[in-house]
Amino acid sequence: MPELPEVHALVNDLSPRLSGRVVASFDVVSFAALKTFDPQVSSLAGRTVGPITRHGKYLDIAFDGVDHDRLHLLIHLARAGWIRWRDSAPKPSTAPGRGPLAARLVLDDGSGVDITEAGTKKSLAIHLVRDAAEVPRVASLGPDPLGPDFTESVLAGILAGAGRTQIKGLLRNQAIIAGIGNAYSDEILHTARMSPFAPASMGPGEVSRLYAAIQSTLRDAIARADGLAPSELKQEKKSHLQVHGRAGQQCPVCGDVVRQVRFADSSLEYCATCQTGGKPLADRVLSRLLK
Repeated sequence: MPELPEVHALVNDLSPRLSGRVVASFDVVSFAALKTFDPQVSSLAGRTVGPITRHGKYLDIAFDGVDHDRLHLLIHLARAGWIRWRDSAPKPSTAPGRGPLAARLVLDDGSGVDITEAGTKKSLAIHLVRDAAEVPRVASLGPDPLGPDFTESVLAGILAGAGRTQIKGLLRNQAIIAGIGNAYSDEILHTARMSPFAPASMGPGEVSRLYAAIQSTLRDAIARADGLAPSELKQEKKSHLQVHGRAGQQCPVCGDVVRQVRFADSSLEYCATCQTGGKPLADRVLSRLLK
């Protein structure tokens, strides 16, 4: 799933390609992905692409009209969505609606971007709105962890207010902190040497350690992705993960085996030596199967 660093990289890659260009068409192939009906997507034709930004894990492509009215295309790539740049006009499809293509933005010279989603579980979300805040999940986002207002004291207040909430779940809660998902929450907690099941309420030293881990993990990922094409981002992310997706492999810090805890529709990875004092956490799915 693309998280804050990958969406940040997409903004940097797409901005010089799209901003200032005129739209020829925007076509939605997967109608389940389109979550709005007013304005109509056909109204993007003839508009000029404005600034491209992000809100947490949402990509925001703005479009300016002749009367300076602005529309926003909000894209949440979910688990298997992606953005693909095309230098030339696409070939006509012989089987529309049967491949991964969800939507296609075509510029006036035929170049543009394809919005795709792999797999059978479809959760990609596309919104065309006049204001980004019209999308409820954007309006309810917590602070950006890399924003200037996200200080250590702000994090301390968030953690104190969360009480006994498990820290792994708190980091993934977009209404509390925007942009961190399953992979980077595993990486942050490994860097901070914290159990994913530790309570959010913690002492000042632990707050400082967690804040530093959030900043270094996300900023390092952004620095590594700087200048990469969208096609290279997934592999770059995967190749630098310390624990996430590495169950059964050696921890690169201490050499212990990376362990996994599975849930109904996701999992987390951690190092017992680095994070839990050597104590393995219960794998709840496996425990139920063994009963």
